[in-house]
Amino acid sequence: MFERLIRLALGRSRAVLIGAFVFFLLGGAYGGGLAAKLAPSDPFVAPASPSAKANELFENVAGFRAAPGVLLLLKTKDGVRTQEGMRLVRKISRRAGRDKAVRRVADVRDGDEAYEKAKKKGREDEVGSFVSKDGKMTYVAVFVAPGEDENAVADRLAQSFAPEIASGQVMIGGAGPAGFAIAEQVVTDLAAAEQIAFPILFVMMLFVFRGLVAALLPMFVGILTIFGTLSLLRLVNEAIPLSVYALNLTVGLGLGLAIDYSLFVVSRYREELSKGLTPRVAISQTIHTAGRTVFFSSLTVAAALVSLGVFPQQFLYSMAIAGCITALMASSISLIALPALLLALGHKVNALAPKRWQHAEQKDGSGVWYHLSHWVMKHALLVTLVTSTSLLIVGSPFLRINFTGLDARVVPDGLPSKTIDTALRTDFASAASEPISVVLSPLPATETKAVDAYVARIKKLPNIKSIGEPLSIPPAQTWQFDVNPIAASLDPQTLKLIEELRSIKAPGPSYVGGQTARFVDQQAALGHGLPIAMVIIGFATMTILFLMTGSVLLPIKSLIMNILAISAAFGIMVWIFQDGRFEGVLGYTSQGGIEATMPLLLLALAFGLSTDYGVFLLTRIKEGRDHGLSNEEAVAIGIQRTGKIITAAGLLFCIAIGAFATSKIIFIKQVGVGTTAAVMLDAVVVRALLVPALMKLLGDWNWWSPAPLRKLHDRLGIDESAPELLEEHVPKPAAPPKARVAPPAPRPL
Repeated sequence: MFERLIRLALGRSRAVLIGAFVFFLLGGAYGGGLAAKLAPSDPFVAPASPSAKANELFENVAGFRAAPGVLLLLKTKDGVRTQEGMRLVRKISRRAGRDKAVRRVADVRDGDEAYEKAKKKGREDEVGSFVSKDGKMTYVAVFVAPGEDENAVADRLAQSFAPEIASGQVMIGGAGPAGFAIAEQVVTDLAAAEQIAFPILFVMMLFVFRGLVAALLPMFVGILTIFGTLSLLRLVNEAIPLSVYALNLTVGLGLGLAIDYSLFVVSRYREELSKGLTPRVAISQTIHTAGRTVFFSSLTVAAALVSLGVFPQQFLYSMAIAGCITALMASSISLIALPALLLALGHKVNALAPKRWQHAEQKDGSGVWYHLSHWVMKHALLVTLVTSTSLLIVGSPFLRINFTGLDARVVPDGLPSKTIDTALRTDFASAASEPISVVLSPLPATETKAVDAYVARIKKLPNIKSIGEPLSIPPAQTWQFDVNPIAASLDPQTLKLIEELRSIKAPGPSYVGGQTARFVDQQAALGHGLPIAMVIIGFATMTILFLMTGSVLLPIKSLIMNILAISAAFGIMVWIFQDGRFEGVLGYTSQGGIEATMPLLLLALAFGLSTDYGVFLLTRIKEGRDHGLSNEEAVAIGIQRTGKIITAAGLLFCIAIGAFATSKIIFIKQVGVGTTAAVMLDAVVVRALLVPALMKLLGDWNWWSPAPLRKLHDRLGIDESAPELLEEHVPKPAAPPKARVAPPAPRPL
């Protein structure tokens, strides 16, 4: 395969570059429209879960959704129950009910009717209030038909109520507009992150790549990677609906990997040029060495991210698809288009750079990284104990992690959805934007007494504020009622309430739905898929590192080091976001926990990137080992050759994806901060300290594997050793200058 890549780069470089330009134009035109094709939905719900079944069942029989998708907050001057206030309620409810997608509208009058019914049964204290504590606010709950876009309904209502909205009488929000606001904010934040990251990255790359021409190469790879991935994602989206959050990963990961792989390839190409090789031979040697590493490194990233595909949530499988395509696209561009461009540039890759910046081959056995690695190996046991203990201490907050989900609270302050949600939580005595929904089906309408007895049993449970009047739908033999908890939707008491509700004996098949139930089912689905994902990540890491090194112990050691670094990153996440630190600096309000899917995404990303850097380092160490160096010297030389590159790659990657920390959506901010922490811990602490220390302690055991596996590696193994150069390709040493012969002295006369 690599011979074909070399022939393509050397023999058809012009065609490759023309193809890359056409690819850029088509990718930009087609892939640029992906954002508009990603319809906002609930990407965190677990399909086929009990809560999803409850919602589906109710929607099918009732003809509308169990929870109101749109909420209209009404503000009156003299009070809701005044003549003027009730006139406003009737007008708003009547006009909202005329929308073609609306199937039910509930307002204060429905609340009063439910109150009277409950009063006859002595349960008036269980009925939620539609009127605020000060009596001046009320809300209208709008229920739409299944399959209808709740945000589109909200937009139409906003046009209909434009005068009332302008006067401050009406505000529109709810779950539908909140979901759309989050998705829209994600796209806005992505553009803002690009504006922040690109200038900083370009300036940093001028120093890292030591020249203007070389610094532009990662941008070349990055733009082609991003547009190519977006185009493929648009095709995938036609068959498998993807989450809008895939855009963030595509841009951040695509740019980060483009920088990493460009740095690996360009640095090796310059190294070969510095040996006196021609550009054509240098390209061949680069693809055989760094190109091979880039390819298999991309496989590790893709394998780690594809593990997210075992989870049923749209958010996670979208990240799996986007991440896998991005990694493979980045390596393809780096191995096809970049070598062709390097060949066209030749020695001009060092152009537009100060002479002191231009690449000069560093002699082995010198430099900061070489001496640091020898110092670490001299104190190997102490460094191992101190570094490992420090990482465990930093990661210890992860042991008390709390998980949270997405609701209107993650919407930026000032937007109507956030304002309405806050008002319902604070200004109403017993209102909830989305209560717990209980569905009984099939159960005849005649089973009123059985339903009342069931409700009475539920009433005895703790942490319940009120229970709505059971609603019977006779044709479908279905009952539905709401349970309003005392605590917030994702409070531990409310989560426990879901288990208690599901454990109570019902008069017929019962299903518990709503936001809290969805979160409980989401946690169950994540817990079920986690072992499978871990096996995929572990197996992929072990396999690829074995094929690269021929060792069994090195992959195990890498797994342990990755776990230490990632656990420390998790601890930092809990310490910051769960404990509410740096809220002013990072611009967020703590939810008292970490979004439930974020650790899984961070695990896959960090594991893939850590193994990516590990492959690059270990192949250079093995290259020295294969050339007869001792274990310690091979480690020192390998770290010397890669230390600056890995650190620079990690720093640039952190700038690319760390820009997400500026997002106004808290869990996107968590992805940016968490990935940055994990990458920097791995690129600096693990690679500089733990790797040389552990390799010193293991000695020759680093390269051990059982005889059958050794034979397998000899047959299938991969390394970064290039084939021997032909004699005509080996640069000949310059001929020594001819000695000047003094002319013979003149003979005396």
